[in-house]
Amino acid sequence: METHLADFIKDTAQGREAESILRACVHCGFCTATCPTYQLLGDELDGPRGRIYLMKQMLEGNPVSHRTQLHLDRCLTCRSCETTCPSGVRYGRLVEIGREIVEKKVPRTASDRARRWALRKGILSRSLFGFAAVTGRFARPLLPRALAAKLPELRRGAWPAARHTRRMLVLDGCVQPVLAPSIDAAMARVLDRIGISLIRVPGSGCCGALSLHLGEAEEAYRFMRANIDAWWPELERGAEAVVVTASGCGVQLKEYGVLLRDDPAYADRAQRIAALALDPVEVIAAEWQRIAPRMATDCRPQKIAFHAPCTLQHGLKLGGRTEEILAAVGLELTPVADAHLCCGSAGTYSILQPELAERLRTNKLAALEAGGPNLIATANIGCLMHLGAGTDRPVRHWVELLDERLQD
Repeated sequence: METHLADFIKDTAQGREAESILRACVHCGFCTATCPTYQLLGDELDGPRGRIYLMKQMLEGNPVSHRTQLHLDRCLTCRSCETTCPSGVRYGRLVEIGREIVEKKVPRTASDRARRWALRKGILSRSLFGFAAVTGRFARPLLPRALAAKLPELRRGAWPAARHTRRMLVLDGCVQPVLAPSIDAAMARVLDRIGISLIRVPGSGCCGALSLHLGEAEEAYRFMRANIDAWWPELERGAEAVVVTASGCGVQLKEYGVLLRDDPAYADRAQRIAALALDPVEVIAAEWQRIAPRMATDCRPQKIAFHAPCTLQHGLKLGGRTEEILAAVGLELTPVADAHLCCGSAGTYSILQPELAERLRTNKLAALEAGGPNLIATANIGCLMHLGAGTDRPVRHWVELLDERLQD
């Protein structure tokens, strides 16, 4: 694609990156077939090809309106289009750049700004979010059913003491430790059984994805730097990896090296963090010879529908690997039609675009429940909460299922 970037961006690092992505696109349109919002709305501008066209216009200095902002807001950033694209267009990174620029060029209404500010501050503050979650659980009988369903039952689980020479770190995150602390605890127990201690490091927190997706890049970079500062001493002392049990956060950590490459104080360390960030399926697959003999063989049969988050299959490119492990431990996986499509969670998308998110969830649950599973498993806290609010079936993180089948 031929480009002629405007003066305000053409000689910047951001502009050069955007231009290289734009030039890779040949406008073939294969991406529209796998775009969830295009499938729902049938509007070219609500598909990757149309959004790329809008961003190209903006980057070339053409007037930008609320229309451009609307179509970028409707994007789930699911990156299904990247999996489909024959030209390797890095659409997810381009839309992050586009959103950051459109935030500066198109003022939002006062109510929209307030809502987004409240989302960021409320979710990113552990104390505020924790207080809200505790209050919500206490008042669950008084809440509207749709809101009450968004609060999963609190399960904690024991976290084994750090006692092994081999150590891995864990991303503490922002939402998951408050809503589902049992997930990281289950991962810690799995690793403890095979001689690896999973360590929580004070000072680490949000991965930065929430701020970045809401157009607050500088805030996102502050979170990234804080995590690097917190983890670095442990990595220098021999910690092997940073385990990320939420696939949405895992995608973000994998991109630290790209996002901080122009920061001389952090570029090298960010690159190493990105290389050491691992999804649980990568860790468990690497240690499978030690895990497999510990699997219980007398468990009752259980039918599982696995929802592969977009961040796992399109972002991390790990599609199919979790399903292989679940099948290997004796769980019966039911078929899921259109498994490549997003469930509608997408970070804060389900809050900011509730109508589209609900339609996507309805479609996804219909596909997941068609095989009559006993429960639904997934790999991302956002998907877990979003799906759980729309079904009476239990929705669990797959690592918890593995933990339950492992013997001491």
